[in-house]
Amino acid sequence: MVFNKESDFEEALIKILSEKGWEKEVLKNYSEQDLLRNWANILFENNRDIDRLNDYPLTDSEMQQILEQIETLRTPLKLNGFINGRSVSIVRDNPDDKLHFGKEISLKIYDRREIAAGQSRYQIVQQPKFPTKSKLLNDRRGDLMLLINGMPVIHIELKKSGIPVSQAYNQIEKYSHEGIFSGLFSLVQIFVAMEPNESVYFANPGPDGKFNPDYYFHWADFNNEPINEWDKVASTLLSIPMAHQLIGFYTVADDSDGVLKVMRSYQYFAASAISDKVAKAKWEGNNQLGGYVWHTTGSGKTMTSFKSAQLIASSKDADKVIFLMDRIELGTQSLKEYRGFADENESVQATENTKVLITKLKSSNPADTLIVTSIQKMSNIKDEAGGLNARDIELIGDKRIVFIVDEAHRSTFGDMLITIKNTFPKAMFFGFTGTPIQDENQKKKNTTTTVFGNELHRYSIADGIRDKNVLGFDPYKVLTFKDKDVRKVVALEKAKAQTEEEAISDPVKSKIYYKYMDSSKVGMVGHFDEKGDYIKGIEDYIPSVQYKTEEHTKTVVKDILENWTTLSHNSKFHAIFATSSIPEAIDYYRLFKEMKPELKVTALFDPSIDNNGGVQFKEDGLVEIISDYNEKYSQDFTIPTFAKMKKDIAARLAHKRPYERIVNEPAKQIDLLIVVDQMLTGFDSKWINTLYMDKVLQYENIIQAFSRTNRLFGPDKPFGTIRYYRKSHTMERNINAAVKLYSGDKPLGLFVQHLVENLKRMNELYDGIFDLFHNAGIENFEKLPTDTTICRKFAKDFNEFNEYLEAAKIQGFKWDITSYVDETTGEVVDVTIDENTYLILALRYKELSGGTGGTDGGGDDVPYDLVGYITEIDTGLIDSDYMNSRFDKYIKLLNAEGTTQEAIEQAETELHKTFATLSQDEQKYANIFLHDIQRGDVIVEEGKSLRDYINEYLYKARNDQIHRIAIALGINEDLLRNIMSLKLNENNLNEFGRYDELKKTVDKAVAKNYFEKIEGTKIIPPKVNVKVDKLLRDFIINGGYEIPMPTDDE
Repeated sequence: MVFNKESDFEEALIKILSEKGWEKEVLKNYSEQDLLRNWANILFENNRDIDRLNDYPLTDSEMQQILEQIETLRTPLKLNGFINGRSVSIVRDNPDDKLHFGKEISLKIYDRREIAAGQSRYQIVQQPKFPTKSKLLNDRRGDLMLLINGMPVIHIELKKSGIPVSQAYNQIEKYSHEGIFSGLFSLVQIFVAMEPNESVYFANPGPDGKFNPDYYFHWADFNNEPINEWDKVASTLLSIPMAHQLIGFYTVADDSDGVLKVMRSYQYFAASAISDKVAKAKWEGNNQLGGYVWHTTGSGKTMTSFKSAQLIASSKDADKVIFLMDRIELGTQSLKEYRGFADENESVQATENTKVLITKLKSSNPADTLIVTSIQKMSNIKDEAGGLNARDIELIGDKRIVFIVDEAHRSTFGDMLITIKNTFPKAMFFGFTGTPIQDENQKKKNTTTTVFGNELHRYSIADGIRDKNVLGFDPYKVLTFKDKDVRKVVALEKAKAQTEEEAISDPVKSKIYYKYMDSSKVGMVGHFDEKGDYIKGIEDYIPSVQYKTEEHTKTVVKDILENWTTLSHNSKFHAIFATSSIPEAIDYYRLFKEMKPELKVTALFDPSIDNNGGVQFKEDGLVEIISDYNEKYSQDFTIPTFAKMKKDIAARLAHKRPYERIVNEPAKQIDLLIVVDQMLTGFDSKWINTLYMDKVLQYENIIQAFSRTNRLFGPDKPFGTIRYYRKSHTMERNINAAVKLYSGDKPLGLFVQHLVENLKRMNELYDGIFDLFHNAGIENFEKLPTDTTICRKFAKDFNEFNEYLEAAKIQGFKWDITSYVDETTGEVVDVTIDENTYLILALRYKELSGGTGGTDGGGDDVPYDLVGYITEIDTGLIDSDYMNSRFDKYIKLLNAEGTTQEAIEQAETELHKTFATLSQDEQKYANIFLHDIQRGDVIVEEGKSLRDYINEYLYKARNDQIHRIAIALGINEDLLRNIMSLKLNENNLNEFGRYDELKKTVDKAVAKNYFEKIEGTKIIPPKVNVKVDKLLRDFIINGGYEIPMPTDDE
């Protein structure tokens, strides 16, 4: 459905909402005061009984008490606790209520369990009026606000058809920066930005928070199919009961970072599936198979598992909810995360030892409902000294216990989970995993389904990549030995021959030799035949010792070092290198020290010293690694405290406390971490962008290891890079099998395009952009087209071009190399755009936000989907040497005797073509300057370039503009000039009160006279203030412009 007017869209949305549980009576143009009175009425109706308001309404000053509490809490995070706290206290000052006068009473405000029932009220406010911070600014009006029990909790901004949804969320950001979501409006928890064909929702970051489009979510259905159409969003996400549940149950006030979070659709479906299953449980035994949630690594499983537990605990459907995880993860990040997610009135219990664990399990205290412990500790609960006795088992056995097992693919397939299940026969078990064990990779004849029950919800890695919740992968098969050489070595060994001549000269040996040399008979990798028998490939015959040779290891290290600067963005990002054994990890560590001593490398593996041989080598290696680490980072770890060193390494790689600001301290960073098995599952860091592998993995271990690189970061990290070296053909087969198993049968590829494909796409997009400008009659991209639809297409294509460019840069693209070869196919691709042209396009792109192009669009909205980082590209890098050389040529021809008019015009045309490298303002003054030369008003000085003259003209023009506005408003010119030199924006304009100081210097009588002459009508003084603020603010933020000046006869 197309809406050409926002007001029509607004009315249509209100109609649907009123059919989906919201009240039909719409509150139009309500101010904060009107909304407070509306809330007071609802509070009165819901609290009339004798113990509360005693049938006497709330006074204005009593409502002010509530408002003061809201203003004290201030942030959406703390106000989430206020809203979900169910009640608020006030001191009665209504003299009519003699029973309670002067006493504190508690008022019920909201019950998240009272959905579409009891006293819950759901109201729509149309065009609410917002006060602004500045008295000089006009009050703002929002589009729609949704109230639950009188509290504004959801704010919706709409845009008509053809305006991208980014304009709706930019509007919300602008309102927030203007201080609109304060006072009563600071209760807003969720923002919704909507145009007819796309909607996003996100949590209110609050006055101190940062708006981040990475966390603007699209709603989806149970099968993860996105729901974008406005009417479907209104009927699902914004309907009652969903909107009520969203505020009450599916927001998370995360204390660890002080940010309010809202759950994505797949998190909602998983958490509600688990809580529903527990709610229906009969607790009669045979109940253990609760089910499992398959949510890809990096998609927020910890939050989902916690929310599931919280829902169960708050509904009192279970007496204990126990998170089970591996002790290593428990020691690093999970307990902290769970505690951060908990409400103020909730407690997440840790278990220091078995005795504490048993005490908490037996306890009836509600504070002991949520318990976090390790699977190792729980499985030993009977065996340890002071462990469970018969009376304890009887006491605990009567309780309704739910176990939630994190990383369920990993620690659960040993005897530990069997022991726990036998100890708690009536308990329910739920698993969370990004890589469930399936028939193809079953362990001990078990799969995740046989251990936990049916799949409750799935959000596969393909879903995550499609929704941009996690990154895709860019894997590279790196051959350290040529295939033909490997094949020949295996063929000779099988033929039992020392040389090729020996193999060929003996008929029996020859037959065997040629069989293994023939790729159609023996492939590089093995495969299963029709009977299910495994047929070996060449790589199956290669002994592991082959990969310990210096030829292999030095080739691997050389490859890592050769690609280091490009892949790591000059060590901005970190990498993990997975090796096959502890001795190999130690050897590689020493090889890096030898070949690149300045690279900050360390290693991590199981430090326990056993009697399985190689004891001294391992111990020496450990001592060397720990000593180097201590010296490099001023630490004092030892082999007994190696576990603490692991935590320190994890914190450095993740930039977590105490290394939050390590990005500015390169000496404290780790460039490369060498591992064997550790850190390849369960470890999260957005700062890891590359995984190097010299080991062979299968199925879930591949996806888990790859996923260390897939956390979102920003434009600098479009994907995770993987380079693998050992049995690379076998690994390629294993990777494809793992992808097939874990992509959830979705057609979307997990692997990004390689360099040549990205360059081809860049060429296609550039050709399209060239045609857009050429067909609009604009050569050399010297200005933007005037047609809005063309500008919109340019914005869209240039956004896409930059995505491919960022990917290509990491894959090795450089502007000074124009030709590239596909290593696999031999295809050659020539890049059709150069850096100068790219920067010119970036300059035009910047001008889209300034309203230079698309002038026939009308309205205040910029109808282009602009990306912030592209508008920040430094276009000052554009090469002006060529422009200056064309200018020199033009001047020489102009001054030379006997030059033909045709030669001068040709030189002028050449010079005009270079003006595309200038901004629109610069082009204007370049043309004025040329006209001055042609009229003879200016004599060109030797040694001065065209760029010098343009800057002079611009500077003079800016001075004239500042002088004119200073005269027009009677303002302090020096103060204005100083502010203009700071290049301020809306957010920092009034830092340190400088803008207010400037406005104080305005001569109101002079300003009044100026506006009356321009507009030809009398203006009252209050309106003069508003007009001064608007003109002055625009002038400063836009870097100055020509203001209209009255003519002499006005």
